[in-house]
Amino acid sequence: MVGSKAYNVVRIAKFGPIRAIRSLSQTARVFSSSSSNIGSSEPQFTHFGSQTVPKDEKEKLVGNVFSSVASKYDIMNDVMSLGIHRCWKDRFINKLDAGKRPNSTEPLHFIDVAGGSGDIAFGLLDHAEEKFHDTTSTMDIVDINADMLKEGEKRALNQKKYFNDSRVRFLVQNGETLDQIKSNSKDIYTVSFGIRNFTNIQAGLDTAYRVLKPGGIFYCLEFSKIENPVIDVVYQQWSKVLPVMGSFIANDHDSYQYLVESIERFPDQETFKSMIEKSGFQCAGYESLTFGTCAIHWGVKV
Repeated sequence: MVGSKAYNVVRIAKFGPIRAIRSLSQTARVFSSSSSNIGSSEPQFTHFGSQTVPKDEKEKLVGNVFSSVASKYDIMNDVMSLGIHRCWKDRFINKLDAGKRPNSTEPLHFIDVAGGSGDIAFGLLDHAEEKFHDTTSTMDIVDINADMLKEGEKRALNQKKYFNDSRVRFLVQNGETLDQIKSNSKDIYTVSFGIRNFTNIQAGLDTAYRVLKPGGIFYCLEFSKIENPVIDVVYQQWSKVLPVMGSFIANDHDSYQYLVESIERFPDQETFKSMIEKSGFQCAGYESLTFGTCAIHWGVKV
């Protein structure tokens, strides 16, 4: 994980370095409640793809989308990214490089939010075991959608690993509140291709800050804004095809249409970085992948 004077020796021993983050600020920046309203929405309404809907309806609408695509989640990701999402996720896990180091006596406590399918959570645990021989760190896999969590449990059962494992919990939780997760209890918070579906993204970031211990890491993989204009034109054309492909592959045009629109509505890299900082995280940064099609974002709770 990230190395810095902001960390104590124990945390450095537990996390290890993320090579891309070689120096972190020693001075915490304070963001007042009067900071800019980046990412905020109107009091009563929010967006659901290209539609404007009452805030209290979005959770149900998003839930319907993911209940619809749950059994075809891997196929959906392969279609939307031409299979490249697997490379992005490998980069995400390897860059984080998390695991209890041999000279540490305390396990890490992970939480993977909107992680019902289990692919990121299991990948993180596999990495910790294979590289650091860590078989004691814990993982909470949380998702607002019970159908997605069932897919994660099926994956664990099929892999014959992490099913009925005392280190792994599957919890139905709203990522904006995480009311079953104690404050200052987690070392690493990850969210992969899920935060853009939150009704209030800023509230989700605030909650991530709450549940992390001082020195803990927020780590996010999400679709982003393409930086090359030529590639962006190609991508926009591809996006128009995706709902049609969803109709053929999954018999579900509307869910794929929403997913495309949710990507378009998500903030660009710099804006999302500012939102992470607004929640109190320090040393925020990002790495764009595949011309900015998606990005890895991070922040440190000092």
